[in-house]
Amino acid sequence: MLERFRPLLKKILEPFAKRININPNILTLISPLIAIISAIFFGTGNLLMGGIFILISGVFDVFDGAIARYHNKTSDFGAFLDSTMDRFSDAIIIIGIIWGGYTPWLLGILAIHSAITVSYVRARAEAKGIECNVGIAERATRLIILMVGAFIAWIFGSIFMNWTIIILIILSYITVAQRIYHVWKKNKL
Repeated sequence: MLERFRPLLKKILEPFAKRININPNILTLISPLIAIISAIFFGTGNLLMGGIFILISGVFDVFDGAIARYHNKTSDFGAFLDSTMDRFSDAIIIIGIIWGGYTPWLLGILAIHSAITVSYVRARAEAKGIECNVGIAERATRLIILMVGAFIAWIFGSIFMNWTIIILIILSYITVAQRIYHVWKKNKL
């Protein structure tokens, strides 16, 4: 869904990437640490800071790839590490939301399962040589939904965080179905 914004994002990030010439894996490892901070804020009842730290974690996640591409430091290990840390970050943020009592544990587990399944389907498809970045709830979209949901819940009441998780689950499973259909269609050809 957000793929269409990639050229604009590249235009915005490239000037910053020029100035930052560090190993992108360092930024990749910082992102989940920031996600842990977000989870702690959610777990201790601070929706606003939980949402802000999702945003900060997302910024680090975007910059690692931009810096790797700009300075020709992309690698298979870097891509593997990035994907692994993304799954960790996704899960830990939702664990924090469960810990804070914003959603029942069953919905939290479904949110984690659906997020991981979205990524798993893509990884399996790409292992078979089929590009699979389709669907309405890619990772960036899911993080935006969580962040916006946290801000809305902070303003209007914590029940909105539970509704955010429900929306996230539904959109994630729709994305899984879209990706499975995409791979089936590609295999049929």
